[in-house]
Amino acid sequence: MTNRIVCLLGLLFASACGPARNITYFSNSHDTAETTTEIANKIDPIIQPDDLLSISVSSLNAEANVLFNSGVIQSVGGVGVAGSAVGKSGEGYLVNEKGAINFPVLGSVSLGGLTKEQATAKMTAGIQNHVKNPIVNIRFLNFKITVIGEVGRPSTLIVPTERINLVEALAQAGDITALGKRDNVLIIREKNGVRSTMRANLNDKAVLNSPYYYLQQNDIVYVEPIKMKKLQGNPSSFYLQLLGAGISLASILVIFLR
Repeated sequence: MTNRIVCLLGLLFASACGPARNITYFSNSHDTAETTTEIANKIDPIIQPDDLLSISVSSLNAEANVLFNSGVIQSVGGVGVAGSAVGKSGEGYLVNEKGAINFPVLGSVSLGGLTKEQATAKMTAGIQNHVKNPIVNIRFLNFKITVIGEVGRPSTLIVPTERINLVEALAQAGDITALGKRDNVLIIREKNGVRSTMRANLNDKAVLNSPYYYLQQNDIVYVEPIKMKKLQGNPSSFYLQLLGAGISLASILVIFLR
């Protein structure tokens, strides 16, 4: 009788827990020796509409530096001579829907679709017509990633380094909870007016070579809950599942108590 009770408890425990899930990252990687793979899926961020850019200019000409960085030249007598600062907010230069910014002296400059390196070269070429040997620095002020769903801390992450991969983003958001699907993480990306989606399997090391492994500005990462979590949010489905478990329990009792 005791053996029957033990077996019964084991079956009940197994049915309560449901099927085993793989919660290990890159679980199909069994390499024991060092392996190297050339990184070919890292993409430099592209300037897009609604991006906010920090653009600073430095040169040997102090007056030109002030003009290009604030749109105003301070004369010797302290009188300000206005430059063309249209489009510059207190936080940076906002890229409009056409992919352009308004920059002092240069006016409208189209930077949409360019990498930072390409945009820097274009800005430098334009500023060289007004000052000798300028140094231009461009940074994204709004490089952000949003992580939602079954993670420890759903949030929008500001990335000052302008470089983050999927695993790093999940770690900063508190990692995937025990109720999150690691094999079906959704990434939503908008680029050049086109929205694309991709599912990532973090149990599979092949995700390391995915074009979505390195995230881009404004990407959204959604971790879907497992089926049990969904049922908890739907009372009718949850009670139906309890009913099914009750019927299974009754069947097991009939078998073991004969």
